[in-house]
Amino acid sequence: MSEADARTGARRRSIVDTMQSTDQRVRQAGRDFLVAFYTALRSFKLYPVENEQVQRALDDLLGRANVIFELEQELEVRVASEFLFVNAIRLRLDLDNFASFSHVLTTLRQAGVGTLQVESSAERREWQVVISLLLAFATKEAMANKLYELQQKLIQGGVTHIMVAPPVESDDELEDEERAKEVAKRTYERTVAVTKEVINSVRMGRSASVKKVKRAVQSIVDQVLKNEVSLIGLTTIRHYDEYTFTHSVNVTIFSVSIGKRLGLSKLQLYDLGLCALFHDVGKSRVPIEVLNKEGPLSDDEWRIMQAHPWLGVLTLFGLRGYGEIPYRAIITAFEHHMKIDLTGYPKTIRPRKLSVYSKIVAVADAFDAATTRRSYQTEPLQPDQVLREMWENPRRGQDPVLVKALINLTGVYPVGTCVILDSYEVGVVHSANPDAAQLHRPIVRVVISAEGVRLEDGFLADLADTMQDGTFRRSIIKVSDPAKYEINPSDYFV
Repeated sequence: MSEADARTGARRRSIVDTMQSTDQRVRQAGRDFLVAFYTALRSFKLYPVENEQVQRALDDLLGRANVIFELEQELEVRVASEFLFVNAIRLRLDLDNFASFSHVLTTLRQAGVGTLQVESSAERREWQVVISLLLAFATKEAMANKLYELQQKLIQGGVTHIMVAPPVESDDELEDEERAKEVAKRTYERTVAVTKEVINSVRMGRSASVKKVKRAVQSIVDQVLKNEVSLIGLTTIRHYDEYTFTHSVNVTIFSVSIGKRLGLSKLQLYDLGLCALFHDVGKSRVPIEVLNKEGPLSDDEWRIMQAHPWLGVLTLFGLRGYGEIPYRAIITAFEHHMKIDLTGYPKTIRPRKLSVYSKIVAVADAFDAATTRRSYQTEPLQPDQVLREMWENPRRGQDPVLVKALINLTGVYPVGTCVILDSYEVGVVHSANPDAAQLHRPIVRVVISAEGVRLEDGFLADLADTMQDGTFRRSIIKVSDPAKYEINPSDYFV
């Protein structure tokens, strides 16, 4: 490569890096603005306008809007299907902002608003009128001229620098895959929320809604049957503070997906999903200081932790009074750490044959737990290492047939694995190859180019693709820790 080419390449990378850096700042500023918008909506709904909380919320909203104006000199909030855009950037939902983003989206939609356009000269007083009217119109019945009435009220209120426009009706605006991902994401987040509610209710000695849990499990089963790839991609979310809840949901997704491959009926998958979601419910009775302890557990603390299977039995027997819970769920909560040779815990008094649901949940539980950092661990193992260990090490105590089913589900390189390719690109495994003969050649999302440039959304590459001479276009050289490249795999599935 000549010196001129090198300079051109360096300039190109510099421009791309600058653009990506700006997008990242706008995306963060957009998130902050929508959270401030949500806070203002909630404050206006709860308190009179002169309340100090309301006034603080307005100040914060105005400040967050000004940050976006400093970055891009414009501010537009747009609703498109189940997505929120700030300017041209679609904002991703995650556990931290799910409630606030959903509330903003619902309020705008109920008020008939598709786009909120703000000028930099918008005053604090105008924001106050806009928030008040949005709340008022969101509660009105649907009518053909609803948005027109809102626009007239804004004009009467002296609002000239903030405008509202109707939704853009376009079924083709977002790809079907994006829509499917959004549905999967909502299913995941709602199930996490329901699990959190149940666990916290049990911990506080309050009644828990078993009906909500059943509806959540049914949604997961439906999504696995319709859109398994998107839902499994969400298991890469590694929210440390929410581990107890996301772990239960991840185990449910993996268990139902394994059950699907075993040919279980839809009703059987519902039962299996309920067993998986409740498998760790006994941890609600483990002291918080043990559950969240930093560093290794002492022998006494391990004994407390290992009591959670039979504590789960007691908890589920108690919940039967609030809604029908199958005995299979109680058995699974008791057996999921026993191992197939019964050398696990709790120790058994006499020989027993483990339930197939218990063995499925045990495989899903072991895989997700080993690939996620917990409070008493240093670093999790890479997913491919975990699969190899589960397959090759009999002391793991997993049913080899079910481990094989998990490998068929995830591929040799599980979803979310960071891989280095012989093309010098870096990718994140998107899904197992649909060709069962190509399990070692997954579908990969390339996120860093051969030149070292980070790609915002990347592109999908099938590692089974070949060139004209029959050689593979790309191959995996090795697996790497995504943190080395500042990659968060879950960003590419939400």
